Amino acid sequence: MAAEYDEIGIWSEVKLAIIREYASAYSRILNKSVPRLRWHYVDAFAGPGVHLSRTTNEIVEGSPLIALNTVPPFSEYHFIDADPARAKQLQDMAGPRNDVHIYSADCNDVLLDKVFPSIRYENYQRALCLLDPYNINLKWEVIEAAGQSRSIEIFLNFMIMDINRNVLRRNRDLAIQNKVDQLTRLWGDETWQDAAYSSEGKLFEDPEKVSNERFEQAWRARLKEKAGFKFVSEPMPMRTRTKSVIYYLYFASQKPVAAGIVEDIFRKYRQRQGL
Repeated sequence: MAAEYDEIGIWSEVKLAIIREYASAYSRILNKSVPRLRWHYVDAFAGPGVHLSRTTNEIVEGSPLIALNTVPPFSEYHFIDADPARAKQLQDMAGPRNDVHIYSADCNDVLLDKVFPSIRYENYQRALCLLDPYNINLKWEVIEAAGQSRSIEIFLNFMIMDINRNVLRRNRDLAIQNKVDQLTRLWGDETWQDAAYSSEGKLFEDPEKVSNERFEQAWRARLKEKAGFKFVSEPMPMRTRTKSVIYYLYFASQKPVAAGIVEDIFRKYRQRQGL
């Protein structure tokens, strides 16, 4: 089967560079930890494993290949994609390895029923999990389970452009209902409406949408206060060449050392983009 490629923009290349740097640091640190510790790489929307750069027209390693090529290696790898063709391509790339597990199913079910329950803190299991959905179709229960586990760190893509276009419309009657439902599933309940709209200074007028920055701050607070992560980064805004924010990339962890490493990585890429 010929390899299939997703064409990706510069923002995705930046994200992959960040994942590469942190995965390497994460694996080096855990490799020096207690001998019986095992660390997992979990990719919930793994994709085909390789991409085509829209900028250079060159092949770019996707996050699964980045993880497989990380040194020291992870103890186990879990790649999930609902598309059977993509899952098959990942299997062909990985080859017959006992440490690689590939699932072609809804990642929400796979993570909650199969992967996360096996990564238990008390059993010396740890994980780095990439939650990079193609849209906002991710369940809050997944995020909360990672936060409550104490053993799972996450990179999380918060699709603000999709949310703005399809949910947070100036005329709220024009919101697309299935996207509204997706945001409610992602947020965990309908309190996103309180975070997204404000009546400040408009006592007798309809509430107005708050800024992207204010809405993402409410999401970041939810990751700490509701999901239970001790450390949640100020997110990295992933922008097009015209500076529009497509999504915010968050990192959430229980460890201050991990948070510090990611903050340094984010700071470097912000400076490169002039942010």
